[in-house]
Amino acid sequence: MATARKAELGNSRLGNSGLIQEYLVYLRVEKGLRPLSCEAYGRDLLQFAEFLEGESTTLLEGTQALVAGFLKHLSKHGVESRSAARKLSCLRGFYRWLLLDKRIHRDPTLNLESPATWKVLPKSLAVAEVDSMLDRAAMAANLPQADAVALRDCAILELLYAAGLRVSELTGLNVADLSLDAGRALVRGKGDKERIVPLGRASIQALEEYLRKGRPALEKECSSRLFLSMRGQPLGRGWVWHLVKHSGSAASPHMLRHSCATHMVERGADLRTVQTLLGHADIATTQIYTHLALGRLKAVHREHHPRAKRVAP
Repeated sequence: MATARKAELGNSRLGNSGLIQEYLVYLRVEKGLRPLSCEAYGRDLLQFAEFLEGESTTLLEGTQALVAGFLKHLSKHGVESRSAARKLSCLRGFYRWLLLDKRIHRDPTLNLESPATWKVLPKSLAVAEVDSMLDRAAMAANLPQADAVALRDCAILELLYAAGLRVSELTGLNVADLSLDAGRALVRGKGDKERIVPLGRASIQALEEYLRKGRPALEKECSSRLFLSMRGQPLGRGWVWHLVKHSGSAASPHMLRHSCATHMVERGADLRTVQTLLGHADIATTQIYTHLALGRLKAVHREHHPRAKRVAP
């Protein structure tokens, strides 16, 4: 039995190798692909063939379940979605070639979702965790002996959560970008695209206190930047990360940004509004929060649809 098994595996390797080489010749001669591209396709096909050998089957016997299992295997071993999407694209071309050549009767890559569309919801904090973090910062800022740094740190945390800012957007803010009377701020996002973000009452109060008592004490020379270090220099990204990380829950500035979006969607905000607030160029980026919106939709449906609470007779 063991000898037969070894012979079977050896034959499958030879068969897979020959099929791959034949396909690469087709890519070079018929499709005119460059050598480096063909090498990349060859590596991807060889990796899939080795996966199939572990499943005791061959490339010609590949099924949709096996291709899906291969993608799951890649994800489990930390392969990025872009790389996995490229490998799936390679398999699509390969099996399309086999289908056209009538060596198989069904394309196993049909109807498989591309790994490029895999979305993982970023980690966010619970509302209670955010409240606890901000309450501690506010308590430190409200002490009689509170210094300028405490006022600054409180304003930073409140602003990160209230407006869902990126770190670079926060450190790039100027004093002139604030319109506290109107409850808003002008933010410059990726590609220097500007957007107006609303500010909640708590963040406005924290910013007013910082501008009145904290920033004048930190400003050593004329600077337009909103947030300054103890030496009067514009505050760097690294310090903001350090501040948030040590403010509780081992959080990060990006986690506060996602917490802002998550909590808004959970309370009924539509995705277009969240897209505008976060400064996403494409709604597809914001759609990672879709399942939260669907949860809200289900809750509203159960509450208001006349037959959602239908009692069985």
